[in-house]
Amino acid sequence: MRAPSWLPMSVRRPLRVVRRYWRVLVRRLEAYTSPVRRYWRRSLQLRVVSLTLIASSLLVGTFGWFIADQSAKILLNRAQDEVASSLQRKVKYANSQLTVHPQARDPELPSTINETVNELYDGDQAGDSGTVVSIRAENYPGIEARTLPQVDTDGLITASMIRMVADKGQVAWQIRTAEISGQPTKYLVYGSPVPTKFGHVELYYMVPLTTEDRAANQIRTTVLATGIALVILLGVVAGLVTRLVVTPVRVAARTAQRLSAGLLDQRMKVDGEDDLALLAAAFNQMAANLQRQIVRLEEMSRLQRRFTSDVSHELRTPLTTVRMAADLIFSEREDFDPAVARSAELLQAELDRFEGLLTDLLEISRFDAGFAALDSEHTDLVPIVERVTARLAGLAERAGVELQLRLPDTPVIAEVDPRRVERVLRNLVGNAVEHGEAKPVQITMATDDAAVAITVRDHGIGLKTGEERLVFNRFWRADPSRARQTGGTGLGLSISVEDARLHGGWLEAWGAPGEGAQFRLTLPVRAGDRLVAAPLPLIPRDRAAEVG
Repeated sequence: MRAPSWLPMSVRRPLRVVRRYWRVLVRRLEAYTSPVRRYWRRSLQLRVVSLTLIASSLLVGTFGWFIADQSAKILLNRAQDEVASSLQRKVKYANSQLTVHPQARDPELPSTINETVNELYDGDQAGDSGTVVSIRAENYPGIEARTLPQVDTDGLITASMIRMVADKGQVAWQIRTAEISGQPTKYLVYGSPVPTKFGHVELYYMVPLTTEDRAANQIRTTVLATGIALVILLGVVAGLVTRLVVTPVRVAARTAQRLSAGLLDQRMKVDGEDDLALLAAAFNQMAANLQRQIVRLEEMSRLQRRFTSDVSHELRTPLTTVRMAADLIFSEREDFDPAVARSAELLQAELDRFEGLLTDLLEISRFDAGFAALDSEHTDLVPIVERVTARLAGLAERAGVELQLRLPDTPVIAEVDPRRVERVLRNLVGNAVEHGEAKPVQITMATDDAAVAITVRDHGIGLKTGEERLVFNRFWRADPSRARQTGGTGLGLSISVEDARLHGGWLEAWGAPGEGAQFRLTLPVRAGDRLVAAPLPLIPRDRAAEVG
C-alpha cells in the first residue's frame, strides 16, 4: 500500500523504507520456507502426522492441565482443612490461657502470651518444617506481638488481613509468598480472633506449602512427561498407519508414471485380500486393459500409416504415366473441339490437385512415423515472406484481395528450416486469400531476443467458437460446400502445425463470425529454445481495442 499523499514527506520516506525492507524480508522468508512448503504440499503422510500431532497435543495438553490443576486444588484443600482444624485447637487453647486475665493492662498478660506462643509452637509437630505462630493485639498498643520463630512476618500478614481479624473479628486466610530464612517460601496464612475478658487478640498460624507444592510439581512433571510420551506415541502410530495407506498409493503413482512413459508391462504387487490389495488388483487389471488397447491402437495406427505411405508411393507410378498423357493432351487442346479442350483443362487441374494430395499424404505419413527432420540454418525470414507473397499475388489478384505487408526494416535472422517455414506461410496466406471475401489480408512480422512471430489476418467469414482448435484437424472444413470449389486437400494446416511443432514453435488461430480470422506462427530464434511468449498478440489489435 502506498502512503497517503497528504502525509508530509518526512513521514512518507520512512514508510517507503519500511515497506521496502518488509518486501525484502517477505521474499527471503518465502525463499527459505519454499522447500518446506513444497514438501508439505506433496507429502500426504507429513500432513496427516502433523495434524495428528497438533490435535493430540491440544487434547493431551488440555487434559493434562485439567488433571494438574485439580490435583493442586485437592492438595490445597486438604492443607486448608488440616490448618483450619489445627487453628481451632490452637484458638481454644489460647482462649483458655488468656481468659484468666481480666484486663489488657494486667502485668502478667505479656508473660502468659509468651508461654502460650511457646506452647503452641512446641506442640506443633510441623514446627521444625517452617510453621510460624504469632499472637498480636493490634487494638491494644501496650501488648507486644509475639512470634515463633522470630522471623519477619510483614510479608505474610497483610494489612487487609489484620483489618479482617482485628477490626471485624472474623477468621481470614490467604496464600502468600515471602522470604523466610533467606529463601522465598509459599505459606498458607490463617488468622483468627481469640476471645478474652478484655476483648480479643489475634492468633496467626502460618504453615508452609512446600510439601504440597512439591507434590503438585511432581504431578505436573508426571503429567507433562506422560503427555509428551503419549503425543510421540500417537505420532509414531499415525506415521505407521499412514505409511500403510500411503505406500501403496505412492507405488500406484510411480507405476502410473511408468505406464504413461510407455512402460506398459509395469504392475503393482498384490499382497493379501484387503482393500489395498483389491486396489492393486484393480489397478493391474486396468493397466492390462490399457496395454491391450494401446497395443491394438498402435497396431491400427501403424497399419494406417503403412497403408497411407504405400498407397501414396504406389500411386506415384500410374500418376506419372497419367501426367505424361495429360500433359500431351493439354498441349494439343487447341486442336480439339471446345468441349474436349475444356475437359483437358479440367483433367490437368484435377491431376495437379491429386498430385498435391499425394505429396501432403506422404508428408503426413513422415510426421506420423517420426521420420520428419529439420534442416535448420540461419535464415532471414523477411525474404521468405516476400517470396510467398509474390508467388500468391496472382491468386490474390484473381480473388480481389490486396496483400498488405508489415515487415521490419532490418533482417530477421532465425535458426529455422526455410523450406518448411515457407510451406507454412504459403498455406496460411493461401487460406486467407481464399476466405478473405475480397478484403485486404495483412501479413505482419515482429521479433524479440527469443522469438519471431508472423501473423496472417483476413477479414472474411471468420471462425465460429471452438473452430480455432478444429481448423488444424486433418480434412476438416468449416464450409464443405464452399471448400469443394476453392479448397485444397484439407491437409495444409495439419502439415503446417506439425512443421511449427517440429521447430519447437506454435501455430495458433483466432476467429470470430463475420470478423475474419488471424493465424499466428511463433518460432524460437535459436533452435532448441523453449518459447515463453510471442512478440505479436493472437487477437488482432483492432479487435482487442473493440473488446477493451
